[in-house]
Amino acid sequence: MSITFALIKERKNPPDRRVVFSPKKCQEVIKQFSGARIIVEASDIRIFSDDDYRKAGFEVMEDVSEADVMLGVKEVSKEALIPNKKYFFFSHTIKKQPYNRGLLQMVLEKNIQLFDHETIVNEWNRRLIGFGYYAGLVGAYNGFRALGLRDNIFELPKVENLPDLTSVKAELDKISLPPMKIVLSGSGKVTKGAKEILDHLKIREITTTEYLSQDYFNEAVYCVIRVADYNKRKDGGEFDKPEFYSNPSEYEGDFMKFAKTSDVFVSGHFYGEGAPFLFTREDAKHPDFRINLVSDISCDIDGPVACTIRASTIANPFYGYNPQDESEVVFDAPGAITVMAVDNLPCELPKDASQGFGDMFLENVIPAFFDGDKEGILRRAQITTEEGMLTPKYAYLRDYVEAVLK
Repeated sequence: MSITFALIKERKNPPDRRVVFSPKKCQEVIKQFSGARIIVEASDIRIFSDDDYRKAGFEVMEDVSEADVMLGVKEVSKEALIPNKKYFFFSHTIKKQPYNRGLLQMVLEKNIQLFDHETIVNEWNRRLIGFGYYAGLVGAYNGFRALGLRDNIFELPKVENLPDLTSVKAELDKISLPPMKIVLSGSGKVTKGAKEILDHLKIREITTTEYLSQDYFNEAVYCVIRVADYNKRKDGGEFDKPEFYSNPSEYEGDFMKFAKTSDVFVSGHFYGEGAPFLFTREDAKHPDFRINLVSDISCDIDGPVACTIRASTIANPFYGYNPQDESEVVFDAPGAITVMAVDNLPCELPKDASQGFGDMFLENVIPAFFDGDKEGILRRAQITTEEGMLTPKYAYLRDYVEAVLK
């Protein structure tokens, strides 16, 4: 069986330089799967140039409509969608995002089979593809960049102006941190990336017990907290993780004990709908609330991290939050909480992010095209069919799609 895959041009603004496969990864694909052919849509923004792909032995074309499967990163513009194809990209539709209703309607209208990177999961519903690790790396770095600028203690360059992760870490080697306490939330890929930055800076990791029992250390320290550390049962009973995820209404937030003894908060957690907030706007007004810098990698607007009142941008990544009147101020305003809430962090590290993404896509997705999808990867990920219908798993999107037509 022969299948032609196309690396499509990213057309969304602001420009995204990432790609599903690097030239080297393309070579690995066709070496492992004799039935795979890869063509490349010409692009002047991609982190790997058209010539890089040509030199690796791949055709670069203005028109890739001959391909069977289109591989992209961000949403594809409605005008650029080619009918009757298979598409992979982050569609931002499965949570019924209003701004992409029209996109999903056009996908259905053009009889496109849509596979969202976010819906590529294993049989236990764990995501197999994503950029979370790179969001964690960049988000933690940006938090320290904000600290250096705000307190005038060092100056780190923007990640987008550095070529790769090695260069990012080399910049961190040039700085030293004053004593401070940093709390990092989460247990997934985002937290793993953020933790790598903290460890590279040689910040000492301590237990939550030690963290909470000692108010000051003569060096920078951090602890990692998970859901059981910052949530508790309302009735005082024992924390039950499966119950918390299935019925969070029985729980309340218990993050304030960390907020009262932390200087910096790096958020890498996943926030589930209905779960308690980590801290509210009222919590932030409390005289004992000590956190003065938040690197909110999770970036849930007006949600569990009260000071994240909007997403920031790569161009202007920092703003301030005045907890007393709940207003936005400049990031270094006296008494403000400095906030980093960029919602597209991996875009700042396009080379490393693309290489890592390609590793995951080759390992988890490409085999499914040649083994009859024996693991069910494609079946679980497919949102729309070639007949212009929603698959049964995503039938809940029907009212969302039809809302466009009203």
